[in-house]
Amino acid sequence: MARGWWFRFSFLAALTIVALMSVAPTAFNLTEKSSFPMKSKINLGLDLQGGLYMVLGIDFNKVYRDEVIGNGRKMVNLLKEETIEAKIGDLVSSDAKDPKQAIVLTKATDVDRAKDILSKYFGNTIRLTGEDNGTLTYGLSRDFVKEVEDTALSKSIEVIRNRIDEFGVTEPEIVSQGTDRIVVQLPGVKDIDRAKDLIGKTAKLEFKVINDEHAASIPDWMDKVKKAGIVFNKGDRFSDYVKKINETLAADLPKGFEIAFSKESNKNTNEITNMEPYLVETGSSLTGDELQEAFVRMDQEQNRPYVALEFKANGAKIFEELTGANTGKRLGIVLDGNVYSAPMVNGRIAGGSAQITLGAGDYNTVMSEARDLALVLRAGALPVELIFEEQRVVGPSLGADAIAKAQYASLVGAFLVLAFMCFYYKLSGVIATVTIVLNVLFTLSCLIALGATLSLPGIAGIALTVGMAVDGNILIYERIREELRLGISPQEAVRIGFEKAFWAIADANITTALAGICLLNFGTGPVRGFAVTLLIGITTTVYTAYFVSKILFEVYVSKGAKKSLSI
Repeated sequence: MARGWWFRFSFLAALTIVALMSVAPTAFNLTEKSSFPMKSKINLGLDLQGGLYMVLGIDFNKVYRDEVIGNGRKMVNLLKEETIEAKIGDLVSSDAKDPKQAIVLTKATDVDRAKDILSKYFGNTIRLTGEDNGTLTYGLSRDFVKEVEDTALSKSIEVIRNRIDEFGVTEPEIVSQGTDRIVVQLPGVKDIDRAKDLIGKTAKLEFKVINDEHAASIPDWMDKVKKAGIVFNKGDRFSDYVKKINETLAADLPKGFEIAFSKESNKNTNEITNMEPYLVETGSSLTGDELQEAFVRMDQEQNRPYVALEFKANGAKIFEELTGANTGKRLGIVLDGNVYSAPMVNGRIAGGSAQITLGAGDYNTVMSEARDLALVLRAGALPVELIFEEQRVVGPSLGADAIAKAQYASLVGAFLVLAFMCFYYKLSGVIATVTIVLNVLFTLSCLIALGATLSLPGIAGIALTVGMAVDGNILIYERIREELRLGISPQEAVRIGFEKAFWAIADANITTALAGICLLNFGTGPVRGFAVTLLIGITTTVYTAYFVSKILFEVYVSKGAKKSLSI
């Protein structure tokens, strides 16, 4: 046998101890105060621990109406710039799905000229008709309606994701269903009214002046916060964390200012990956209520994307005063307490329009950042009315019953499989049993390390992993038995058996992994949960069925005195 088995066996023992230490708190339901170094628990899905399931619909009729009214204001302002006097008329269509509005011109003779101007600037947005009495009638174009629907769905999900982050829910699932519905699953949440109130609110957008004069003191303040034992843990409410920081630093911060953060989160798990502190003013004179629109535009000279902002009349006045009073300072754009952007104010900005330039980076990266920023700004400025079409609480009794039945089925199935292996392959079957137990242990440990959510389909994936692990052991053992029938020594039979079985095991698991990758990429909800567990199980199966089993057989025949194998 190959030398060095003792080193590999020691590594396996250490790996097993680490896996046991990570899984033990879950297995024995220990609290966060456990003495184990790894104190994480497996996140249970909605079907296992219960929680809140909601289906939200979007009222597109209101969205269409708001878009028509908003574009009407823009068109009237544009016509006035072109010396054509006009005013917004009434909504002239009774069809809520295709609202139309009138623009009344002071001079009927300006109809053709007004049509040419509006068609040039709004040709992709509106359908325009003119009448001899000096009235223009317009509605939304089909292409723009499709863009509006996609934007409304995306920004609704963004708002909900921000709100649920504040709710402190671990592993929520927020996915679109069709083109006008959103499915929200909140494991562990039972209070429907509170969740509905939280999700139904529009994201709070604020424009706050950033104090850079004390920027050098921020690292010292954050060190003081750490020494005070204030840390952010996954699952905590970020607003509570920020509140504790500002309470701790109340005596140190300049009057009228507080700490806020720019944070980056994983959109799948809501886990915060990066935080950068800012010193911002406590109050705000300009909020998202005054923002009319935010969209991505291109700087023709530098060929760089930027975010264009348009304010309402009152908002334009406030923004002009705000920028004029804070020239040379940075203005933080804060959404739900998160500093999304901090552009420099170069001078008084009048006219109700502004632009936000993005940082350095390649074109695709900057364009992605610009779209994301415009998305969250629109989410705060243009609320979409969500209709709670369905909501239900999945009780803990259902989750407990599902867990009990899944545990019973898994234990019975595993016992029968392992008993058969021990009966048919004797001592070698015991080795197979050890590798299968380690396989399940490593799978659970990986789920904890990755922060994955375990659901009923995930349990099915673990059961399938056991079957795949048994299949790998059978391939190896039958190869070894074939070599033994040829009269080869046990040591050589083990070596050849593992060598010949490797590619058969690899091929079988690779093809299964390809199917799992497709399920992960194109599936949703429970299908993705099954795929995650399956892919983790495939990795641990190949490792335990081949490498771990080989180490144990090397230990078994290490002294070279074995004349036969119990197989």
